[in-house]
Amino acid sequence: MTEFTHIVVGAGRMGSAMVAGWIKGRKPTVPADQLLLIDPNENPNVKTLMAQGCHYLPDLPAGLEKVEYVLLAIKPQLFDQISAKIARALPEGSVVISILAGTTTAQLQAAFPAQNVVRAMPNTPASIGKGITAYTCEDRVTDSQKQMVQKLLSAGGKVEEVQNDQMIDMVTAVSGSGPAYFFHMVEALEAAAIKIGLPEALAPEFARQTLIGAGALLEQSDQSARSLREAVTSPGGTTQAALDVLMSEQGLPPIMRETVKAAFLRARELGKS
Repeated sequence: MTEFTHIVVGAGRMGSAMVAGWIKGRKPTVPADQLLLIDPNENPNVKTLMAQGCHYLPDLPAGLEKVEYVLLAIKPQLFDQISAKIARALPEGSVVISILAGTTTAQLQAAFPAQNVVRAMPNTPASIGKGITAYTCEDRVTDSQKQMVQKLLSAGGKVEEVQNDQMIDMVTAVSGSGPAYFFHMVEALEAAAIKIGLPEALAPEFARQTLIGAGALLEQSDQSARSLREAVTSPGGTTQAALDVLMSEQGLPPIMRETVKAAFLRARELGKS
């Protein structure tokens, strides 16, 4: 059997996106022939990665003494079912990187007592190298292991180390779930455009490209979001009239506060369940 150095358990959207970055992204890090995908279903993501040289098995094999890093990308509700089997298969001192929402560092340490654990929270733009990932390490993770973890996670975009689990839950509420807030904004803008009479054939294009363009401008500018917002707002103009609604007591700021708070509390609940 090939002496795999890296294993990914769970080859869904996020797991496969991160693997793609490892083997052929902006910063290729892992040779494809040293990478094993474990997933009960040989889904299209798996087939694509196999075509690029990765190996695949539906279940964990024996003989994993050379494994150095494991990405745990399963559904959180499966963690209790399979974590013990994974722990038994891995060599002592290998690194387990979990991207499971709500699964705490303490839970990971209890499940993987002989391994070194890292808890991380990426987001879906990582699939195109435009994501941002927060991570926190337990004390046993060595400096060299941490450097490699940063390389692996940076395949999906920017990476920031945070201090503890609570900050991971905060990041989950902001950037982990945040792309869905953005996509819903596009949906709402599209629907509003149609409501005032813009043809249905045009509304999606104008709503979508407006948000894409604004995001690109924010990325390329050294100005804050507030400064960019003020620059496009003429006193007494159309944008000001719109912002008077968005920035009212019933507008976007209180809605966003409640949105992020709900996601944060749910992340904490998942960690306790």
